[in-house]
Amino acid sequence: MGAGQALAGSAPAHAIAMNGEPALPADFDHFPYADPVAPKGGAITYCVVGSFDNLNPFILKSMRTTARGVIDTIFGNLVFEPLMRRNDAEPFSLYGLLAESVEMDEERSYAEFHLNPDARWSDGKPVTPEDVIFTYETFAEKGRPPYSTRMDRIEEIEKTGVRSVRFTFNEKADREFPLIVAMTPVIPAHGFDREKFDQSTLKPVIGSGPYTIETVKPGERIVFKRDPDYWGADVPSMRGFANYDRVTIDYFLNGNAQFEAFKAGNCSAYAGAIYTGLGPNEVTRDFDFPAVRNGDVALESFETKIPPVVLGFVFNTRREKFTDPRVRRALSMLYDFGWVNANLYNGKYRRTLSYWQGSELSALGRPAGPIERKLLEPYADKVLPSVMDGTYGKDADKAHGIERETLREAFSMLKEAGYALDGNVLKDPQGRPFTFEILLVSSEQERFATVFQRMLRKLGIAVSLRMLDDSQMQQRKQRFEFDMIIAPVGFSGSLSPGAEQIGRWGSASADVEGSFNLAGVADPAVDAMIEAMLNAREAETYVAALRALDRLLMSGAYLVPLQHNTQKWIAYWNYLEHPETAPLNGYDLSTWWRKPE
Repeated sequence: MGAGQALAGSAPAHAIAMNGEPALPADFDHFPYADPVAPKGGAITYCVVGSFDNLNPFILKSMRTTARGVIDTIFGNLVFEPLMRRNDAEPFSLYGLLAESVEMDEERSYAEFHLNPDARWSDGKPVTPEDVIFTYETFAEKGRPPYSTRMDRIEEIEKTGVRSVRFTFNEKADREFPLIVAMTPVIPAHGFDREKFDQSTLKPVIGSGPYTIETVKPGERIVFKRDPDYWGADVPSMRGFANYDRVTIDYFLNGNAQFEAFKAGNCSAYAGAIYTGLGPNEVTRDFDFPAVRNGDVALESFETKIPPVVLGFVFNTRREKFTDPRVRRALSMLYDFGWVNANLYNGKYRRTLSYWQGSELSALGRPAGPIERKLLEPYADKVLPSVMDGTYGKDADKAHGIERETLREAFSMLKEAGYALDGNVLKDPQGRPFTFEILLVSSEQERFATVFQRMLRKLGIAVSLRMLDDSQMQQRKQRFEFDMIIAPVGFSGSLSPGAEQIGRWGSASADVEGSFNLAGVADPAVDAMIEAMLNAREAETYVAALRALDRLLMSGAYLVPLQHNTQKWIAYWNYLEHPETAPLNGYDLSTWWRKPE
């Protein structure tokens, strides 16, 4: 246990680390990738694709159409804040925000948070232990996943002082859970009616964050105004963040309209439809316009130091046609990455195969070690031999196209699963033509899908493509109403995966409406690896459990992974500036500022 982590009976700690100890000392001044003397003032406008009809991000209703920025992994948590805040220059460490310190025992059976005496809601009222308790009780009764299930692992929440609240955990909790509690946004008891909490609202909500909601135009625009009395401006974990007086988020129907608005100067920055970064091909293809040529728009790349977001064709395994892993494996062989990379990306991309690719957590290219083999021993039939011995996908980046031998192998796997060709039509074991639909939301997705469709047709599989708008897609995803979609499995890669893996892959989330387990994975082997990872006490065991999970996910073929590039490009108008130091994920827009005029 490191110096920054409290033991029973010791002084409260300023930080928590998932593994090891926090990198920053108790007297740290600011996070390394934020500039504490960044100029404050001016305005920024972000442009996003979609619509919104709700300002409460914690409920299932309108979950995927809640206004951006209220809580936001890209633009920052403008309205609601957690007890402790993540430092994105480390794999997984949290530092004080609403809570100035925390106490835990070595077993992490409890966590007692001591609130910052200066913490205030935007209406001036203090943040209290009662607010923290109200938050958890309300989320459990009326909230959405994953907030709604957190009380399942809490035995008791009690007020232990004027500014202290203690969580006692039950046997369902793991070593990461205190950090999940610390990262959970807190809401004001006086700001919400619990009985009506699960109803969407367009009334500006009260939070403790640096901004208040100034203007709401449903589906079109939301404007956040800096709170001049924001309590946390000098908290070390907030220095250098929230630098604008006003943040506007404009909504557009599609990516083309969004990009044209950026080119016209109506948007301050552009990094794709959801701001996760542009690829080098987009930079080459789309950024030869006057504002770029004359220097008004800057293009910059940042090297990411975390595993890439895994994007792919997601199988809905709740559908009978995709329940057999042999079928999914066969189809997974038929995405022509070589052709896509050569013709769409000028050879600049790599094939994504591992869920933690490029890090020590990845099983790709590594034979399973003794700890992994012991963990996987009860589930040996779930892991492909090539995945176990580390030879899986070893030449994937060198692919130039799909050869006849690959087609024959895929067809052989389908035959083994009971499929047969009838003329030019592949039929399932019940004699029905094997067909399915891929739902899409962009022209880029359509390009990938068309390549996949063309190759599947060679095996007699008829695939139809359907384009939806963003709100339609969000509704389909929330209810799992699809055969296949192109989607990321998570919003970002991580060097410290944790409980969020339950929401992505765990049986408990497979049929929970609104969960991120889009594939419907419900496998005891996967559950066991997640549990082993969450309860690991040593780094070696933690890494082994994640590699074992990686092997199960690769072998299970729950999606057909696409490709990635480790560079994240962003375009922005030159009135913006950013710190010299970048976080592990490339850049953090909430640390940028507007140059003083």
